[in-house]
Order: sequence, then C-alpha cells, then structure tokens
Amino acid sequence: MDLILPGLISFILTAACIPVTIAFAKKFNLVDNPQKRLHPAHTQQRIVPRAGGLAVFIGIIFAITAFLPFQTSTIGIIIGLFILLLIGLLDDKYHNFSPYLRLAGQVLAAGAAVYSGVSIPFITNPLGGILYFGPIADLLALIWIVWVMNMLNWSKGVDGQMPGVSVVSATVLGLLSLKLNSSPELAFITAGAALGLLVFNWHPAKIFPGFSGSGILGFMIAVLAILSGGKLATAGLVLLIPATDFAYTFFRRILQGKSPVWGDRGHLHHKLLEKGLTHEQIALFYISGSVILGAAALSLTSSGKLFAASLVGIIILGAILWLNFFGRFSKQSVPDNG
Repeated sequence: MDLILPGLISFILTAACIPVTIAFAKKFNLVDNPQKRLHPAHTQQRIVPRAGGLAVFIGIIFAITAFLPFQTSTIGIIIGLFILLLIGLLDDKYHNFSPYLRLAGQVLAAGAAVYSGVSIPFITNPLGGILYFGPIADLLALIWIVWVMNMLNWSKGVDGQMPGVSVVSATVLGLLSLKLNSSPELAFITAGAALGLLVFNWHPAKIFPGFSGSGILGFMIAVLAILSGGKLATAGLVLLIPATDFAYTFFRRILQGKSPVWGDRGHLHHKLLEKGLTHEQIALFYISGSVILGAAALSLTSSGKLFAASLVGIIILGAILWLNFFGRFSKQSVPDNG
C-alpha cells in the first residue's frame, strides 16, 4: 500500500483539479478553437479547453513533496516542471507562440534536471558489457529528455492517445524499479497523474493536455528512465510506436525542405484517421501496443530488447510508409476528423 498510495493520491488530485482547470482555461481563453487557432494537425472542430498540464503539474508536485525524500535531483525536477508549465500555458494562451521558444523552454527544463544530477554516465551495451559516456554524459541526458518530450508532444493528436501511452510507460518503469529493488514511487506518481488526465481526455475530450501536459509527462518519463538505472532501452521499447512516427516525421519534413518543428497532417494518427479509424480505436492501438512492448521490455535481455525494437520498428515504419504512399487508394471519409 505504501507504494500504491503516492500514485493514488496523484491520480485523485489530478482528476479533482481537472474541472477547476477547465474553468480556469475558459476564463482566460486557454482553449483550442480551430476557427481562431489555425493548425494543419487539427483532428476535430470542437472548441476544447487546453492547459491540462496544470492539473498534472499539481498532482505530481503535491505527491512529490508529500512522499519523496528531499534530494538535489528533486529540486531540479520541480524547477523543470515549473518551466514546462509556464511555457505550456503561454502556448495555450498565444496561438502563434513560436515553436522555437517552446524548444528553448524544453532545453532549459531538461538542463535544470541535468544540472541537479540527472545524468546518463553509462548504459548497458546490448552486445555485451557497459558503455561509459564520461564527459558527454550530461549532454546525452539533455538530448534524451528533450527528445522524449517532443516525441510525446507529437503523439497527442487524438483524444486519449498521449496520456494513455504515458500511463503505460510510467507504470512499466515503476515495475522495472521494483524489479531492480529501487524506489518506484516517482514512476507511480507520474502514472497516476497521467491516468487522472486520461479520464477527462478520452474521446470526446473535455480537456486537451496542451503543450504543458505532453511536456510534463514526457519530461517525467525521460527522467524516470534515467533514474531507474539508465534503462533507456526499456523506455524506448515501450515508446516504440510514437518514437518510430517521430523519427519518420522528423526526417520527412527535413527532406521536404520544411522545419521539423512545424506541424502537418503526416503523423501516423492522422493517416489512421483518414483510413476511417475513430479516436478511441487509435488511442487503444497506441495503448495496447505500449502494453505489449512494455511487457516484452520487462522480460527481455538487453540484446533481446534491441532485436525486438529493430524488428517491430521496421514493421511500424513499413506501415507508416504504406499509409503515406498507398493509403490514399483506399481512403475513406471520416465525418469527425476535422
């Protein structure tokens, strides 16, 4: 019960704060209005409050201060979360907020965590032995945290998708911590907050995560992967579906002569919407895929994770390529895809 309580409190507090957050978002015009906030990645035409990250922030911060011991890394995590909340609320308020300023905020938040001691001095070599990173350990941690934040941010296109994947990812990392006899409380706190958001973000969503929600949950999952003993491969395998979509989208935009930070309708979830799948079906696809990959990650060796990630990644990439280049031949109309 002592291990479950922090996550339960985080869940209850996040869920309880959502109605207040919705009222706050409406009062200060922190809403997603497709008629005013033109964006090619919109998947529906409803006006929906954003700023879901505010409730997630409250749930995580309260649980951290109530249940976790005071450490230098804790201070860095809290500072990083506050930076992401501030940047996210500004993005929710100002429709033309620069993606480059958002990226700068992510780097600053990740830097706070890294400066407090969240680093990647080594990883297990899947081919055997240990890889030590020495002087570039902090740089790798910074890149990893920023990458995971953006990966999850790009995977919040349909209702329930991003918080669902976050629940699974944080839970798997918590179970991994238990397996390694380390403290899982922070992971369960993160999972509880993500679940509290998921309840209200399931289709039709009453609130959107906003940039703050995806940033905060992505930040926490990236940090958890490091604090769980440098188990980046485990997190990477659980997040393989959004990771593959992120990699494809990133390089596709560059090859098209576009900035990778500007959105479009080329994500996997957009293509699945065009094929006629509903928000619920797509969210369940991402969540169930993460559950299967998470179960595999908990049972496989390092070399097994590498093999599984390579095989499944190729399959997912093949599906994305097929949907992008041949999906139009069997395209169906979707009445609610915006």
